[in-house]
Amino acid sequence: MRIPTARTDDGQDNARPLWQRQLSHAIRDPRVLLERLGLDDRWLAGARQGHALFEVRVPEAYLSRMAYNAPADPLLRQVLPLGDETRMFEGFVQDPLEEAEHRPARGLIHKYRGRVLLIASPACAVNCRYCFRRHFPYAENSPSRAQWQEALDYLRQDASIHEAILSGGDPLAASDRQLAWLVGELEAIPHLKRLRIHTRLPVVIPDRIDDTLLAWLSTTRLQKVMVLHINHANEIDQAVIDACKRLTRAGVTLLNQSVLLRGVNDDVPVLAALSERLFEAGILPYYLHVLDPVQGAAHFDVPDDEARALVAQLRAHLPGFLMPRLVREVPGEVSKTPL
Repeated sequence: MRIPTARTDDGQDNARPLWQRQLSHAIRDPRVLLERLGLDDRWLAGARQGHALFEVRVPEAYLSRMAYNAPADPLLRQVLPLGDETRMFEGFVQDPLEEAEHRPARGLIHKYRGRVLLIASPACAVNCRYCFRRHFPYAENSPSRAQWQEALDYLRQDASIHEAILSGGDPLAASDRQLAWLVGELEAIPHLKRLRIHTRLPVVIPDRIDDTLLAWLSTTRLQKVMVLHINHANEIDQAVIDACKRLTRAGVTLLNQSVLLRGVNDDVPVLAALSERLFEAGILPYYLHVLDPVQGAAHFDVPDDEARALVAQLRAHLPGFLMPRLVREVPGEVSKTPL
């Protein structure tokens, strides 16, 4: 059964880009999410408990790819709050990557040699329940233009930094005016070579890849890499493929990071189908992360030994260039740790 589409246009919205209208009309009420998918109220109490800790947010374009009346749908599993999120487990903490130890300036995280991460936006288009930054202090790391100067000065003074990574939240939730300004400031730093953007917006709202975005992105001198976050082949519909083709034509290298999630993609055929579908969209599999142990997401965890066994079996199904690298991010290490 096709999910009914909610009307998202009104007179006040017409002046804004289509993607911003879709973002503002994302579902933010767990009851509405359940009703739209034909799910009964037995899910509501747990959804409200999880929502109280980390609010639900689901754009219409992403909702449209979910199966109706299917609580185990792999896309729904990623965004539906559950009562399990309120349970405490040893080792699952609010800052699993210890990012608080690596913030030399507001909005800036510097953990690895040669590259820094900028919190370009505190907002996301979709709130993934396993997000390792679900407890991140965005209020303390959302600089104004004037406040960005401290972070930009940090980059200017360290010639060993060759890559700037825009992250968030989701960096593409920021306006194109703000992003064009920030990228302009970055490309004026001579020792910067690459611009990397980590985003889920082209997946959950493909209309984000519009002419305005492509105008500033295609003209920067920096080599452009976009790392998408896709965990299941069902997330890639024709609109996502079309958005990816536009990015490729603009000179953007597309990579994908997935997270291994219990009940979503902890299955060899599902992982194989994901890699194949990514390549059809012009995206190369990059990393398959085991879950970062963030408080509220323990029910998604797949033990390392099981993860290794899945990847070993996956090699029998895929050519080497479609095999993601299984990794864990360990605080204090100089890079991601292969498993």
